[in-house]
Amino acid sequence: MSRAARRYLEVRLEAAAVRRGEREILHAVNWRIRPGEHWLLAGANGAGKTQLLKLVAGLVWPVPAARPVLQYRLGRQAGTTPFGFKDVIAYLGAERQDKYQRYGWDVSAARIVGTGLYHSDIPLDALSAADLRRIGAVLAALGSAHLSARPLLSLSYGERRIVLLARALVARPRLLLLDEVLNGLDAASRGRILRWLARSTRALPWVLATHRLEDVPAGATHALLLDRGRVAYAGAVRRAPLARWLGTPAQREPARPLAARRQRRGAQRRGRVLVRLVNAAVYLEQRRVLAGISLTVRRGDWWIVHGPNGSGKTTLVRTLYGDQGVAAGGTIERAGITPGVPLESFRKRIGLVAPHLQADYPRELSVATVVQSGRHASIGLQGAPSAADREAARVALATFGLTRLAARTLAELSYGQSRRVLFARAWVNAPPLLLLDEPFAGLDAPTRHSLTLRLAAHRAAQRAVVLTTHRPEEWAGCATHEVQLRAGRALYCGPLRPRPARACRDGGARP
Repeated sequence: MSRAARRYLEVRLEAAAVRRGEREILHAVNWRIRPGEHWLLAGANGAGKTQLLKLVAGLVWPVPAARPVLQYRLGRQAGTTPFGFKDVIAYLGAERQDKYQRYGWDVSAARIVGTGLYHSDIPLDALSAADLRRIGAVLAALGSAHLSARPLLSLSYGERRIVLLARALVARPRLLLLDEVLNGLDAASRGRILRWLARSTRALPWVLATHRLEDVPAGATHALLLDRGRVAYAGAVRRAPLARWLGTPAQREPARPLAARRQRRGAQRRGRVLVRLVNAAVYLEQRRVLAGISLTVRRGDWWIVHGPNGSGKTTLVRTLYGDQGVAAGGTIERAGITPGVPLESFRKRIGLVAPHLQADYPRELSVATVVQSGRHASIGLQGAPSAADREAARVALATFGLTRLAARTLAELSYGQSRRVLFARAWVNAPPLLLLDEPFAGLDAPTRHSLTLRLAAHRAAQRAVVLTTHRPEEWAGCATHEVQLRAGRALYCGPLRPRPARACRDGGARP
């Protein structure tokens, strides 16, 4: 037995199936993960990627079978259940991050990372000096030592993701399972993690689920492609048809400069003001997050908000929506909101897609209820939906291809499917303004392409979009304005600056 085989975990699945409710999510999956193998996991939203990773991690159970469908081996220890092996498997998915948001677990980043040493959700014991040294070393390796003392919920979405990755790594796992871990990360952080994966201990087996070609690590050795719960390909990554699975139509089509020129000409004819910030500063827990921000969003505008993790993008979106207030010395104006008019009337006319909504919604709510609640800018409904609520939700669900999912609960959906539900919720009132905070996170390539085209049509109808992103390929050809943030200040705020014309990876041509 090799030294790597003694130190790292091997997992084998034979004809494994997983059922949720009455539906079988995974069908007869055969897969073997050996020490030293680095797997890329891909497939459309709802294909079963998260359930497969949870099955390996021991978080869900397979359908009972005549003979064991799971086999684990670590050195001389072997078993057919995850018991005895769960503590050496590190699994990180979006649900863990949502859990901290949902339950308000807001302790320091160092203490959150420390829970990985003791396999708990929240800190239970004081950390030793040795623990703190180990935690500091892992955060430093991920370029995030400066976050150590910050409360978790004061961090940006991407910063929280890095802290939770450090939590997964600090226990020195024998198998690492990463479910869309690169979502919400700026280019620098994404690059650091991709480089870490490429140079990580060669014998440490890992699996990375992703929807993006640019997120395939250089160190990947194998690929598993899922199609509606079945294995479509399992083998060497160099032979895997990744472009067909992770690419979009826009990646195979030439740019359309004429369309981009028409969009730029349209951007010069700006409509009425929907929301305006003047010299706005925003404080969260006595810490200034935004300072001196001035911008005006009009009908027909498409604003891109970009900047590194922690620069204030989410706070800017939530300030426009009304979740955060502007400090004295600055002002915010919203169309239709005058003294005596409640802010809620503005929120009901605005569509919002944001990660915190995905965390805030109770998992037992049905898809139809979630979309209906968008009519009231609420989390769920306080009473029975009206006929108008039901009809508006029916149209929105059909628009986003979700009709067949209407009766399912959020707990039955994949992360990407849940994100599409939030799009339908945002669309339900045909809003003049959409506020979208990293809206494409967790979505497969065809869905990103389809939604980009739908957003372009929305803006062409003289409606407005404000969209935060770390991905230049999401700056579709119809974007008209941009805000570049750093440390809460606008380095640039104005018309979209010229960039080389080329095909946008996720739909449309870039201006």
